[in-house]
Amino acid sequence: MTDLELYQKAVEQLKNSYAPYSKFAVGAALLTEEGNLYTGCNIESAAYSATICAERTALVKSVSEGDLKIASLAVASSSGDFTFPCGICRQMLVEFNPNLRIIVGNQQDQLKVFLLKELLPEAFTAQELDKN
Repeated sequence: MTDLELYQKAVEQLKNSYAPYSKFAVGAALLTEEGNLYTGCNIESAAYSATICAERTALVKSVSEGDLKIASLAVASSSGDFTFPCGICRQMLVEFNPNLRIIVGNQQDQLKVFLLKELLPEAFTAQELDKN
């Protein structure tokens, strides 16, 4: 699957977003090393801490199926501009692959690609716990 195809899968998820409070829809599409696709959207709650981001929704679906080798993640938003994973999402994603390819795009389907470790340098991971 190309980066653009993966990004377009993220765009498709915008329609499933439940964002009555922020009105900011986010869609994500996660591709594993085995070529499996997991999608997600943001789901808000009046109890804000219960809100889950699109990226974590896709990640949780992948992990819950035992598919832990994630390779790429595309993110799209209703803003039509480049939207990046938040800090909580970055921290959860780094647990599985600090070299994860993060693909962001805009409404003209222009893409930017980063490695997760570029977006979350010096990340705290389970390896840090092993040092103790």
